Amino acid sequence: MCYSAQIWADYKKYVRLYGSKIDVGTFAELFWSRLADPKIIIPKAVEASFDHPSSPDEQRIKDLIDQHRAAQAAAIEEELFKQKARLADAERKLATKLTKAATESKRIATDKIARGHNRLKDLNRFELQPRDSRIFPGHYAPVMVMENGSKVTRLMRYQCRPAGKPAFYDEKYPGTYNARKTSLTGFWRGQFGHTHGLMMVDVFYENVDTPEGNRVLEFHPEPANPMLVACLWSRWTAPGQPDLLSFAAITDEPPPEVAAAGHDRCIVSIKPENVDRWLQPDPSRLDQQMAILEDPVRPFYEHRLAA
Repeated sequence: MCYSAQIWADYKKYVRLYGSKIDVGTFAELFWSRLADPKIIIPKAVEASFDHPSSPDEQRIKDLIDQHRAAQAAAIEEELFKQKARLADAERKLATKLTKAATESKRIATDKIARGHNRLKDLNRFELQPRDSRIFPGHYAPVMVMENGSKVTRLMRYQCRPAGKPAFYDEKYPGTYNARKTSLTGFWRGQFGHTHGLMMVDVFYENVDTPEGNRVLEFHPEPANPMLVACLWSRWTAPGQPDLLSFAAITDEPPPEVAAAGHDRCIVSIKPENVDRWLQPDPSRLDQQMAILEDPVRPFYEHRLAA
């Protein structure tokens, strides 16, 4: 299963290369909802797309990002104040008597202060790093879909909750960030042939069991071209609850080099010439959609231990 991926976080790439529009409304709504919901995790590289707003809508999103960063910084500063007071108290006690409790309190406070300073530094960092565009299940990522004949890019959660299912579906089926190709006409029949999307990925990561224990491997295609990862998505609604846009990446049997590395699944990267057909599925011709998945791009996937 593709448990993590390094994505195209800048929506402007979708606009430039595929003529996709940005769904400003859903972007803004999600950034606004994040102010009150810590479960909404958006990669730093997605935020960076709005560092230099060129329209009132983009400025509105930039303002929401700045509010979130200010709130995070304030929370970190508050925790640093508490830990510095704890450290000072422990040092006063140790100055008169060496105790296990004071020694442990000093150690914990020192560690938390160091982590807090690192978090502040990371929060205020402008230069992007590869990890800033990496997503995990539950994170949000840009997904390109087709609506009324036009390509649209929206932020969606990387774990699909199908429409009509209860909210506890997320816990009951925690693996729904991936959709097995063999399950498309069964478990995923409400989405396959109806709501298709694409996520652009440069690198993906897998957990692999080795004689040395579990290891995370980083896979990247050779030649190094972006992967157009086939996805299914859904809009979940419920009375009194905000709408949830979420998606799953389709996986299939691995190519030989991925299997040899110790993993039994691989995301499906479709060919560029199939983009429009994939995004405009005909539910009465599922064979055509399956044919796209059975004729994917087949690069050689190099791998190495993830940093």
